[in-house]
Amino acid sequence: MAANLDETDNFQPGFDHDGLIPAIVTDARDGTILMFAFMNAESLRLTQETGIAHFWSRSRKSLWKKGETSGELLEVAEILTDCDQDVLQVKALSQGRGASCHTGRRSCFYRRVEGSKLVFTDNVRLFDPKTVY
Repeated sequence: MAANLDETDNFQPGFDHDGLIPAIVTDARDGTILMFAFMNAESLRLTQETGIAHFWSRSRKSLWKKGETSGELLEVAEILTDCDQDVLQVKALSQGRGASCHTGRRSCFYRRVEGSKLVFTDNVRLFDPKTVY
């Protein structure tokens, strides 16, 4: 089946047994990884229809429009899938102040792993989460 998916022009997202597909969100301008989340069929449909990123929250078990509370919407420039269509890459343009992380930072990936320690690589907050959430 994978060989068929490798060369087809039909979008057949490979949702897992929970109905989810991983989505890596990158900045459409410079390729920086902004965040990682999951989509279900409804959030993927809404993303495609509205051009604004929607995801499925596993912890809240609900649909969420990224940035609905914070104003940090993600405008979708392009959605790509990997060869066997079980992972998505969402290339997006950050709206608002440019923060994609709930901590107020541009990216959720702001710490480097060094052994058992974490080293901050970005400690600039574009908004204060205490005042937003």
